Amino acid sequence: MTEAEMRDIILAFPGAEEGTSYGYPSFKVRGKFFTRLRGEDGSVVLSDVGFDEREMLMAAEPATFHLTPHYQNYPTVLARIESLDPGSLHSLLERRWRKLVTRAMAKGYEATKTSS
Repeated sequence: MTEAEMRDIILAFPGAEEGTSYGYPSFKVRGKFFTRLRGEDGSVVLSDVGFDEREMLMAAEPATFHLTPHYQNYPTVLARIESLDPGSLHSLLERRWRKLVTRAMAKGYEATKTSS
């Protein structure tokens, strides 16, 4: 996947917009951190990934999923976008997105998914 493809997937979520977090370019939903691309290693930060799931992802696809010491105590995994499947990115982001939006936003999103 390219950075442009990643960006398109992220911004397709209702309410997603570009912003900054801790001085880094990032994406937010309702003013809250959604994700960001780590320029230092070409990885996307995926939050709300439990520790067990993170270990499973890193064991199953070590070329894609990894971790740095900074994120080790957080329910987060890093994924190299060059080898990340777009469907996997969407699924992992959707989980985070649902935690950031209102019920009405989630309901509207579901309505568009079923009518497509």
